[in-house]
Amino acid sequence: MIVPDGAPDVVEVACDESGYSGTNLLDPASPVIVHAGVDLSLDEAAAVLGTLRSRFNHRRTAEHKAHLLLRPGQPEAVAWFRAELEGRSTVHVVDKRAYVAGRVLDLLSGGPSYLDGTRLGRDHGRAAAVLHGRADVLEAFVAMTHLKHRRRPEPAAIDRFLELVPGLVAGGVPELAGLSRGDVVAVLDRLLDGDPAVPPPLEPLVPALAETVLRWSAGRRSVAVVHDEQSALTPHRTAVLAASLAVAVAPAVPPLVGVRQVDSRDDPRVQVADLLAGLARRSALSTP
Repeated sequence: MIVPDGAPDVVEVACDESGYSGTNLLDPASPVIVHAGVDLSLDEAAAVLGTLRSRFNHRRTAEHKAHLLLRPGQPEAVAWFRAELEGRSTVHVVDKRAYVAGRVLDLLSGGPSYLDGTRLGRDHGRAAAVLHGRADVLEAFVAMTHLKHRRRPEPAAIDRFLELVPGLVAGGVPELAGLSRGDVVAVLDRLLDGDPAVPPPLEPLVPALAETVLRWSAGRRSVAVVHDEQSALTPHRTAVLAASLAVAVAPAVPPLVGVRQVDSRDDPRVQVADLLAGLARRSALSTP
């Protein structure tokens, strides 16, 4: 990863996720995705994994997975692991239904942006809450915007979504008032054409990465990310995300200076981030 010359303060953060399900965002068995980051050095991360192997009798494997810490009889290992990462880690939890609800409004009621779904994006308030409770609308939106391997939008999917719009407007989502078929097709065509200004609506990992970066940056320093390999984090998307964040926070330092993807088996820092994300996801799923 290349860090700009003269950068006053750059922190390298290793990241991984748990709960990523691609475009299957409404699977009730996987309602959240967790993105974790750690600023450990390679030696520090290797020491954490080594202790888990020796002190807590974890089997020696190329990778450590969260289920090893979540087995019965492991509370001491979990407590030790969390204590080791105190002040050296962050966790960001994304409710997938809330994410999709926000993307309905971001994509169809204004200019879509790579800031959507982050603290720097728009707050849709009550309208998003209404959409969160409408599984039929969310499912129709996902079907309509799932454009992989398509050359043009699917007319039937657009029809299904538009049929629900009048009821939504009457039920508390005025942002969609006046939405026409032409409006929807125009946005979908931009997605199909690869318009660089339009973020992928079914990839929560992109704004999740942005939130992790913003927390580590805190307006004071830039962040260089080392990430487990993820198809959602293409070089194009991460470059546009970095540029969007830089413009949004100016004149503060650019939050993101680069993303380097690695095989998690080769980087103990990413393995630690994976363990942390898995633990946080299990905790989120067990919280009423």
